[in-house]
Amino acid sequence: MSIQDIIEGKKQWRAHVARVKALPPDYRIVYREMQRYLFKVGPVDLADGRLLAEIVDFFAQGAAAGKPVLHLVGTDVAAFCDDLIKDSPTHADLYQESLRKETR
Repeated sequence: MSIQDIIEGKKQWRAHVARVKALPPDYRIVYREMQRYLFKVGPVDLADGRLLAEIVDFFAQGAAAGKPVLHLVGTDVAAFCDDLIKDSPTHADLYQESLRKETR
């Protein structure tokens, strides 16, 4: 990874954060909880930023339509997140797989 890649990544992250800040307060609260949950659960492809950007797009559309955020995600935000990443490998999955290989 070059310095230019790092700089570009920072620019993209700052633009993403600006988009989150533009959301209504209730959407921002739910987004931050989703982000915190996803960082803990650790889907492997979270680092590429597409999932978080897609969530912001989804929220921006919902906010523009005047829908309450919990009408979009439901009252169990963790279950909504789990459904988003159900087919994605997590870091825990990779770790468990490596342990299985070691015991064989």
